[in-house]
Amino acid sequence: MNLDCGLRTRSCRVIQDTTMAVAALDLQDADEEIVDDGLKQSCWANMPQELLREVLIRIESSEDKWPSRKNVVGCATVCRSWREIMKEIVKRPELSGLLTFPISVKQPGPRESLLQCFIKRKRSTQTYFLYLSLTQALADDGKFLLAARKFRHPTCTDYIISLHADDMSKGSSRYIGKLRSNFLGTKFIVYDGLPPHDGAKMTKSRSTRFMGSTQVSPRVPAGSYPVAHISYELNMLGSRGPRRMQCIMDPIPTSAIEPGGVAPTQTEFPLSSGESFSSIPFFRSRSSSVEKSMSGVLGNQRDGPLVLKNKSPRWHEQLQCWCLNFQGRVTVASVKNFQLVATPPSGQSGPQYEKVILQFGKVGKDVFTMDYRYPISAFQAFAICLSSFDTKIACE
Repeated sequence: MNLDCGLRTRSCRVIQDTTMAVAALDLQDADEEIVDDGLKQSCWANMPQELLREVLIRIESSEDKWPSRKNVVGCATVCRSWREIMKEIVKRPELSGLLTFPISVKQPGPRESLLQCFIKRKRSTQTYFLYLSLTQALADDGKFLLAARKFRHPTCTDYIISLHADDMSKGSSRYIGKLRSNFLGTKFIVYDGLPPHDGAKMTKSRSTRFMGSTQVSPRVPAGSYPVAHISYELNMLGSRGPRRMQCIMDPIPTSAIEPGGVAPTQTEFPLSSGESFSSIPFFRSRSSSVEKSMSGVLGNQRDGPLVLKNKSPRWHEQLQCWCLNFQGRVTVASVKNFQLVATPPSGQSGPQYEKVILQFGKVGKDVFTMDYRYPISAFQAFAICLSSFDTKIACE
């Protein structure tokens, strides 16, 4: 009984002692050396590791929703030892259904349910903001996750995706990827700034950006790794109807949607201090057996990459429109609305091919819901949804 009360008191003090000024998804800016020095002078320096771990476990389990989830992030910014404990405690979104650290937006969503998010569009600046839904409301204040800005070029359009709401330049240290379209807006490629798995090949580019610093650094390059190819079917006859789209998820094998299937999972972002990619992962590394299994699937691609297609809507005679069941998550009819399901390989069928992996729809003039699940990440889902915003000269 006394231990429980003592732990609760210590838990409160942990939260008070932690630097809460750090943004919820902004671990990279934590100055570890300064915090380490402060920690050495505090009572926490002499706390037994077993007791500290128990305190942090209780904090993580109790702060399971935003905005209180920021306390978990704050604990991970205190010092290396606290971060090591937190990376073992905090589970990936695949298992927990929670987005905690910045790397969470690059990791596959939950297996058992759709993770509810929404996108706000700002027409004047051609920017788009992705938020995590905090309530069951179709659009609440939300927890900011990602932002994107549209850049037009003579022959294509780029959507630069960033971890920061106000820093979406191509050379930004918060750059994590981009979406590029062709001139007609019928074909898109999603590029990740980091390799999605071991052995991933980077697309050659004239300019190589560097993450973790506003200046060019030879230590932390941000490349262009294609992770998805999106195509919209041409509408040559000009007939009215829903768009037809297909997404080839290059690094994700078709078997990922099977029971026990595995999708590649990034475990870290490069640090602003210029440390190497593998120096401080945010999450525990996968076991060697899983790594071998993953490299084998991705290397051989025996079952090929996962292919997503839009679920065919039905024509509603009374409403005189095409309809899909969004379970109340979409309220405004729009050609942009879609649901994506996995395309079954030839001769195969099963309930896994009926599950909606990504759905996107309009709920207001510039507000859209975005719900996704395993095996795609928030970053991949956001990029796919951005393709629906782009003008499609030959599709409508």
